Amino acid sequence: MLSVARSRLASATQLGFFALNAIGLLVGTVYNANTPDLYENNLHHKFGWAITWVVLAQTIVGLLRLCADGEKAEESHVEERLAFMSGGTHHMSGYQQMHPESLASMHRYSHDSGQGTESDSSRTSSLAGLHEEKDEGNRHLEDQERDYDAASRNSQRLLVPPRLSGLLSSVLHKVPNKVRRVMILFYDTVDVLILILGYVAILTGFITYGGVFSGSNIFNGLAHSVKGSIFFWYGLLTLSRWMGCFAEYGWAWNVRPPLGMVSARKARIPSAEFVESFVIFLYGSTNVFLEHLAAWGGAWTAEDLEHVSISILFFGGGLAGMLVESKTIRDLLNASLLRWKSSADHHRFKEQWALPQTYSSSMNPFPALILLLLGLMMSSHHQHSMVSTMVHKQWGTLFVGFALARAVTYILMYLSPPNSYFPLRPPSEIITSFCLISGGLIFIASNKDTVAAMERHDLNAMFVFTITMGWTAFLMAWEIVVLAIKGWAVGRRRADDNAARSTLA
Repeated sequence: MLSVARSRLASATQLGFFALNAIGLLVGTVYNANTPDLYENNLHHKFGWAITWVVLAQTIVGLLRLCADGEKAEESHVEERLAFMSGGTHHMSGYQQMHPESLASMHRYSHDSGQGTESDSSRTSSLAGLHEEKDEGNRHLEDQERDYDAASRNSQRLLVPPRLSGLLSSVLHKVPNKVRRVMILFYDTVDVLILILGYVAILTGFITYGGVFSGSNIFNGLAHSVKGSIFFWYGLLTLSRWMGCFAEYGWAWNVRPPLGMVSARKARIPSAEFVESFVIFLYGSTNVFLEHLAAWGGAWTAEDLEHVSISILFFGGGLAGMLVESKTIRDLLNASLLRWKSSADHHRFKEQWALPQTYSSSMNPFPALILLLLGLMMSSHHQHSMVSTMVHKQWGTLFVGFALARAVTYILMYLSPPNSYFPLRPPSEIITSFCLISGGLIFIASNKDTVAAMERHDLNAMFVFTITMGWTAFLMAWEIVVLAIKGWAVGRRRADDNAARSTLA
């Protein structure tokens, strides 16, 4: 979050993280050297090294970027000082043009024979006062300059040691501008993907540690991990929307800012409900061909047909949700009414021809309806054991809870549509995100290998449920804290920029 907020503390935090990660790598390397490989050719080992090098490269680019920003700030500071000094010279020359007798009198006084000494002395004292005032202003400017430079140097030393800063600056001067742009693009891309990369590393670590998803069970494990992860991240995204993220897109249950307040690219972003419907449509359209993958070449069973029917439900429901969100479809549905509007008296029935307030926000029930039906199906879906049936019922019930909470949100928005750019923060969306996060985690744990391990160790379904509820509450609290840190970093950066401008003013 510090990196997203462009905070000067981001590089220092990344260095601290990488130091801790290096300790973990050292311990892991020693452990691997003294124990047999119990999960040969596992993904976690390869992916862990890959993400380590990616994070190291991002840290180096971040340090180079910090040095570049420092040089730009120094150049800008010098330019502003020169502009200030040239402005002072310009004002002095303007004063001389308006009062040429002052400059002439300065030379005349030195050659006078003493006539008018009283007048001459008064003028001389006034000019001396003017020079003293100018010298005092220059001294004040130099004091501010020293304070600014000292603060900048202290801040730079706090974040990057002087020797390292000098080395990075020498390297930075040798990098072409095109390469710099590629490096910045790489840094920003990693900023966006780092959470997902870290999540994959943690998930594959659990899989490797548990020794699951080997052989033909890899397809069942992948299906539950991928699908459950989608709902898990969907819950995190929903919570971030409640906190005000993506408000510039109108996703925070707020009025979308118009073009001019936001860029043209952000103004073209579709609604959150359209994105939800598109993800549901994409899942259904692709998963139709993957449901029989675990028994490829074998006979189709009733369970396979049930899963394909669920994929068709997602395919059709997602498509219907996108059509509901389409403004073109809405205009076509209003075509007959718009024909009457052309021949009606607009001034007399102006209020009746105004668009309803509900048009300003999206209240699309299809994403919630699809998950409601999915939850009902999974709650009564027959499994090979009682433990597996209960685990599936748990995440199915949580998805039903998501749908009901989202329905409450739409009722609140229908009764009082949003009329502000600030996030509305309906309380029902906290329940929505909780049900999605916990339901997604239990979905992942409902795979065949994990259920079989639970049965071998005499663990019932409530074991998974209680642990998941605790982790969900902790993750939601952590997400709120992390986004609050981002807000603090943005506010501190704005305050530092304002302080720097006021120092130069």
